[in-house]
Amino acid sequence: MVDSRLSFVNNDQIGPAKYRTIWISDIHLGTAGCKAASLLDFLKRTEADTIYLVGDIIDGWRLKKKFFWPQTHNDVIQKILRKARKGARVVYVPGNHDEAARQFVDMKFGDIEILDEAIHETVDGKRLWVVHGDKFDGIMQHARWVAHLGDIAYTTLLIVNNYLNSLRRLLKMPYWSLSQYLKHKVKGAISFISTYEKVMVTQTKRKGCDGVVCGHIHKAEIRDIDGILYANDGDWVESLSALVEHYDGRLEIIYWDHIVEILPDDEDLPETALAS
Repeated sequence: MVDSRLSFVNNDQIGPAKYRTIWISDIHLGTAGCKAASLLDFLKRTEADTIYLVGDIIDGWRLKKKFFWPQTHNDVIQKILRKARKGARVVYVPGNHDEAARQFVDMKFGDIEILDEAIHETVDGKRLWVVHGDKFDGIMQHARWVAHLGDIAYTTLLIVNNYLNSLRRLLKMPYWSLSQYLKHKVKGAISFISTYEKVMVTQTKRKGCDGVVCGHIHKAEIRDIDGILYANDGDWVESLSALVEHYDGRLEIIYWDHIVEILPDDEDLPETALAS
């Protein structure tokens, strides 16, 4: 069952909210664009039986050029490790920015499984192929220099986006993504996203799966394409989003775009029900 509605979180919501499965990707820890405080808040306010880390968790490309690792980025890693220690199944599927981790595929890092791809079965028996998606991006496969050039331009755009949202916070305005706005307006970007989605759906059919959960393009989406469920869990530099599976089988994209108050890393939220 698919719930195509998109959820937006407000400051009155308390947790932890409990889900059967959570998918997050494209966190890009190690970059200034990463919204680690928002992700940490999300992780503290949610629980799941299974958590999939669908690639680009740590940005090795940027860290090779300049080391950047503030405390909040370390706190995110520690929080994920703690969830695994407490019994959640955590599966890490590396992407292109953290491709170095692919040499450890089929191994375990502490309590975290590292897989090149995974098959997730929903509560209602649907088989979902879980993969980052960069291997099916033509630019990544055939013109990596273009991808690296684009990464530089994208990083510059995120810097502008950060300054813009600093001003919006001063004005008590909600988070807004300039890069997401441009992505929806520029014809070339729209064409690239559409092509990527179609390729992923074609590959999913070849896998014999009912749907795919991926990341890579930083555009959260959940919809039916030619009888295949296409779900992209978004990212934590622009859309601040995750894909969740409820215990009744519903799939839903959650946006965590409110202004967060950072709690100490060892301070978890009380076991209270979600406010309506």
